[in-house]
Amino acid sequence: SQIATGLFLAMHYTADTSTAFNSISHICRDVNSGWLLRNMHANGASLFFMCIYLHIARGIYYGSYLFKETWNIGVMMLFIV
Repeated sequence: SQIATGLFLAMHYTADTSTAFNSISHICRDVNSGWLLRNMHANGASLFFMCIYLHIARGIYYGSYLFKETWNIGVMMLFIV
């Protein structure tokens, strides 16, 4: 869902500093369901990182850091994301 909404938003977004705000306004006001896709994309990213942080907290709580190889792979995956 993040990829789909991100691609859709990228088709309508202009990254120029003088027109970026207007392109966001255009997405929210003029594009059909643009406001919904923008909010889904923003909230989806927040939910994704919340799940990552909860997963890390669970690993710390249960002592998963004692398994060095597993923990190091998890840390590498965190940096990739």
